[in-house]
Amino acid sequence: MLTIIAAAAENNALGKDNDMIWHLPDDFKHFKKLTTGHHIIMGRKTFESFPKPLPNRTHIVITRQKNYQNEHCIVVNNFEEALQVVTNDEQPFVIGGGEIYKLSLPFVDKIELTRVHHEFEADAFFPELDLNEWELISEKFHDKDEKHQHSFTFLTYQRKP
Repeated sequence: MLTIIAAAAENNALGKDNDMIWHLPDDFKHFKKLTTGHHIIMGRKTFESFPKPLPNRTHIVITRQKNYQNEHCIVVNNFEEALQVVTNDEQPFVIGGGEIYKLSLPFVDKIELTRVHHEFEADAFFPELDLNEWELISEKFHDKDEKHQHSFTFLTYQRKP
């Protein structure tokens, strides 16, 4: 089962200048809990935005750069190649950015979306979901508090049969 995992604002904002635009520690914990031990598929810019590779995950980086190499990841040149790499993982994740989410949408079975209840200025956006294709199967609200400047909701969508 291929799953998108993302955090997006009310206006579908994901980030700006290759950086996150909010800090939600409980969302990081949620991301870590779900993705640890699995393959994570991402675009090159997303990979390069990390201070270092994420521990206990196999990084698959999609790039158009034919000579791109990095010892910490598996480099592929398109989404179909990424899918071939993850065949031995029963739960790989697509972790961004905006272009990669858009490319992966026809292939995924599930979406783990953290909806940040605010609108932000951004240059990367999550694709608009066609709710005729997706069923909301769980949601959990998290109010803002001393560690979280914005309220958010963990939403899980499953592709309708």
